Amino acid sequence: MQAITTLTVRCPYCGEIIEAVIDCSVAQQEYIEDCEVCCRPIVFKVSINESGEPDVAVFSEND
Repeated sequence: MQAITTLTVRCPYCGEIIEAVIDCSVAQQEYIEDCEVCCRPIVFKVSINESGEPDVAVFSEND
């Protein structure tokens, strides 16, 4: 398992594909990161599954 991995996600506001850096050393996390394209706040909900891979869900701030 890598401690840090990079994934692509789709911004819930503008629909652009952006890269997100995920810290896999934390089993459950929720944080806000601004979209690189439209600068709006994206809520990231990350959980690390049993095989050490991240499951990532992204939401707009009001969802």
